[in-house]
Amino acid sequence: MESRNFLRFLAISLSVSLVLFFTWVHLPYAPQPNTTTDLLYCSTNSPWCTSKNRFQSISKPSTADNILEKPPNPKHHNHESDTPHHPLDPLTISEINRVRTILKSHALFRSSSPFAFHSVVLEEPDKTLVLQWKKGDSLLPRKAAVVARVAGKSHVLTVDITTGEVAVQETGSRSGYPTMTIEDMTSSTWAPLSNADFNRTIIQRGVDLQDLACLPISLGWFGEKEENRRLIKVQCYSMEGTANFYMRPIEGLTVLLDMDSKEVVEISDKGRDIPIPKAANTDYRYSAQKINPEMMFVNPISIEQPKGPSFTVEDDHLVKWANWEFHLKPDPRAGVIVSRAKVRDPDSGEMRNVMYKGFTSELFVPYMDPTDAWYFKTYMDAGEYGFGLQAMPLDPLNDCPRNAYYMDGVFAAGDGTPYVRSHMVCVFERYAGDIGWRHSESPITGMEIREVRPKVTLVVRMAASVANYDYIVDWEFQTDGLIRIKVGLSGILMVKGTSYVNTNQVPGQQNLYGTLLSENVIGVIHDHYITFYLDMDIDGSDNSFVEVNIKKQKTPPGESPRRSYLKAIRNVAKTEKDAQIQFKLYDPSEFHVVNPMKRTRVGNPVGYKVVPAGTAASLLDHDDPPQKRGAFTNNQIWVTPYNRSEQWAGGLFVYQSQGEDTLAVWSERDRPIENKDIVLWYTLGFHHVPCQEDFPIMPTVSSSFDLKPVNFFESNPILRIPPNVEKDLPVCKPAASA
Repeated sequence: MESRNFLRFLAISLSVSLVLFFTWVHLPYAPQPNTTTDLLYCSTNSPWCTSKNRFQSISKPSTADNILEKPPNPKHHNHESDTPHHPLDPLTISEINRVRTILKSHALFRSSSPFAFHSVVLEEPDKTLVLQWKKGDSLLPRKAAVVARVAGKSHVLTVDITTGEVAVQETGSRSGYPTMTIEDMTSSTWAPLSNADFNRTIIQRGVDLQDLACLPISLGWFGEKEENRRLIKVQCYSMEGTANFYMRPIEGLTVLLDMDSKEVVEISDKGRDIPIPKAANTDYRYSAQKINPEMMFVNPISIEQPKGPSFTVEDDHLVKWANWEFHLKPDPRAGVIVSRAKVRDPDSGEMRNVMYKGFTSELFVPYMDPTDAWYFKTYMDAGEYGFGLQAMPLDPLNDCPRNAYYMDGVFAAGDGTPYVRSHMVCVFERYAGDIGWRHSESPITGMEIREVRPKVTLVVRMAASVANYDYIVDWEFQTDGLIRIKVGLSGILMVKGTSYVNTNQVPGQQNLYGTLLSENVIGVIHDHYITFYLDMDIDGSDNSFVEVNIKKQKTPPGESPRRSYLKAIRNVAKTEKDAQIQFKLYDPSEFHVVNPMKRTRVGNPVGYKVVPAGTAASLLDHDDPPQKRGAFTNNQIWVTPYNRSEQWAGGLFVYQSQGEDTLAVWSERDRPIENKDIVLWYTLGFHHVPCQEDFPIMPTVSSSFDLKPVNFFESNPILRIPPNVEKDLPVCKPAASA
């Protein structure tokens, strides 16, 4: 019986800690998720896909007329034969296998010492070479950037895939360890079961081993006792009676584990008097809901495209849509990377450079509970867990609408074996009834003018389920040249068990560190910071950062009936410290990236500006250990000179790092940035004080920021787009309604 329970525990732990098969896409007490039977599929070949006027004159067809055409399911791509076409294309299956073969014959890996590959990705060619490359040119030499651990030491290597040459890079004396492998996480969750004290503790807590689910939790860095050893903490939950085990924590039980030896270093159990919350009302799956018959639900909705989508994806990674073109690829750490973004000028017809590279650099999620089982929960999801490694297959019709294009990720496992993360990214067009521009003339002018243009956008989306939390990241491209980067937060709260079932039981002076959400369940206050790397190349690589400060000016006495007005004062940042920006509500500014060497016909420098949102700022002390590691959130905007080694805001090796290799440290060098190849960093911030509506699963909360043209075009770039007309927009109806 005990061995059978162990095997079931192992299977549960593997599936839980992999975090590969949990996608939280259904809201509790919500309408049923979309299915293909709910959403009609319009094709121009169908007589029921027609304009409203023509629909009236069509006789009802027979069932043989195939009036409802099912859309094709997302295609499963066979990646075995993939070949690169662009210098920035990700490594293919054959290339990853080649890297694995090369390294296994290298002296570093030939010994009997254990090793693991923590990252195997494309070593991108020099930026100057990529900018010079044109389609039809010979592909630039293909190399792999590899992070590996051998015999307890971290190594960074460059592998020439063609020649087989291996260069071992100098990593210096930086602290920290590479991103965990999936194997690190899975093995850490079941390792405590080999410890008799742990088993006794679980039994004493009244939990059956077959109902046990455990999670690997990064522990940050809090002093010398955690140095020179790769450690992880493990906390566990009861799955009895619910799929939502996160709501049933075994509170106060924490296992400190050596991640390499799998030795249990310490067991802390300070919650024996805290009951495990009940399973009732915690399941979020649609099949588990009891629907109130009085509730009114919306009918299924789908935006149809009878002529198909307007975008194309060439050679698997080059996206072309309307006036935009960019390279897109999945990445195990960043999630998705958008490169070589260009927009077509409506006057000259030329493709103009906007951004060389953009991606999610780091996520910092500190919880605000200093007690024994919580103080260390200060996650860096990209550098510790791999934001892309936690990306889930997207759910057609619910994550992404019909006519979406799906892109897979090809990654390397810990032993170097390639595997495919299917449907990791989707690309689709969005129309939500928004308006691109409009104007109607007042009757007093005598002119009957009503001009309106619809806004259709292109969205690149991924969703990562980092254990309990789900992050939805959208890169949205607009025809007016704007890029909107949006992050949605959903999934399940990380909660704390408590003996309280009602707030009237809580002593007045006691700090719960959160909100009582349900009986015996506290949602702990926490922050989310998502820092983006944005290598802006506005009409070329050499750009400047300009803070346009909006200042109140007073009018001289007698000059005007007005007593004050606003003036825009432009300040060009000379060095990095000039561009360390903290937002101030009553000292507002605009933030421009301009090309000072290129001007419009009336003399303005062409540029883009950051339009801020999601501006929550970290309130932690700068000398608090988590904030030292997350010092890249000390400012909302940073600007640094381009340096290919400076891409990860928390440093190359984040796990157990001490904060000496972060964006904040690099920026203190105060290097020149005027008329240089510069990188802009922007941090979206959220303060989250949980509320009962977040239980048992959270409705999505989103925020975004924009990269908006500012004097980039000579005039409105969407002036010439046509309005919608009835004949272009078919109306679909099911046969039963005719």
